[in-house]
Amino acid sequence: MEDRAVLSRRRLLQLATGGGALLGASALGSCRWLGGGGPEPQLLLVRGQLPAAWLKALPEPWRPRPLETPQAVLQASASPQPATTLVALGDGWAQQLQRARLRPLAVEGLLRELAPLAASPSRLFAPEGAPTLAFPWAFGTWVLLLRNRPDLLRRRQEGWSLLLDPSLRRRLVLPSSPRVVIDLALRQLGLAPADPAALEDPRLPDQLAQLLRQALAFDERDGVQLLLAGEADAAVVPSQRALPLLLRDPRLEALLPESGSPLSWQLLLQLAADGDTSAPLPLEWLRDGLTLPLLDRLLAAGWVPPLPPQRLQPALARWPQRLRPLLLPPPAVLARCSNLPPFSPTEQRRWQALWDGAMAAG
Repeated sequence: MEDRAVLSRRRLLQLATGGGALLGASALGSCRWLGGGGPEPQLLLVRGQLPAAWLKALPEPWRPRPLETPQAVLQASASPQPATTLVALGDGWAQQLQRARLRPLAVEGLLRELAPLAASPSRLFAPEGAPTLAFPWAFGTWVLLLRNRPDLLRRRQEGWSLLLDPSLRRRLVLPSSPRVVIDLALRQLGLAPADPAALEDPRLPDQLAQLLRQALAFDERDGVQLLLAGEADAAVVPSQRALPLLLRDPRLEALLPESGSPLSWQLLLQLAADGDTSAPLPLEWLRDGLTLPLLDRLLAAGWVPPLPPQRLQPALARWPQRLRPLLLPPPAVLARCSNLPPFSPTEQRRWQALWDGAMAAG
């Protein structure tokens, strides 16, 4: 471990003197921390939400601080931080952090290694030119997970409309997020969720109400247990949750419709610390997650770094053919996937009114 730490510091200094694109002024100034003692830098995360192999490789003096829920991570993040603190959260939760408390990340060199779709979440979906506030280390889609339903799998060309199949009445688990469910209803109608005019389509309220009436539960996390226990035949879940199950349970199959789905992102963010001392970001650790052998471990746990396809292909080639499009969707499908940026107050009211109306009609 000591040799690894020395190598890591030497590499960081080489990067700084060789152009500094990866480090920036904030990390260079943090060299004072290495010999100055003080509180240990920490990584706040939800327990189990970072791949174990990657978390185990977190270099000293960094220490993980796992908490039980995203809400607990948000609460801990709201407190003053005596030392450099990284926060690992999904994009929906990360958008609830106060932007004034976030420190821009000097990770431009690493971002250049990622695919272009990672640019927007790195700014927390702010317009181009805004500072980098997050490192998007993994992304995924939403997929339809089926248990012993080859008949539905053969009709995969019907896409998200399969959710309305009469045989799935009260046998379907939908996401707990109203925004994701409304997004699926829009895609069933062939509408683009990113188009503000799509919400005005007169067919949408009835389409959404029909979809809600199909649901046995709204819970993509624990609802998977309903599927595994045979109480449900289908569930819409994040691809990260589905992929490890598909590797070990032959009863399960999954599909990502050609119309795409919302994208979900896993982000690392840095909180501003009290005082003027900070630890350098563990840049080599971040890069390790993008390369073999750790890349294989991330993929095995369902986490897909947003790397260009040519960088992912060697690792994807070791996966069963049927699962590769779920890890990295084909370009045409990925182009139809969309982010879930923060709502304006007006947008929030419109989507909430649509959801409330559909729930009342159901």
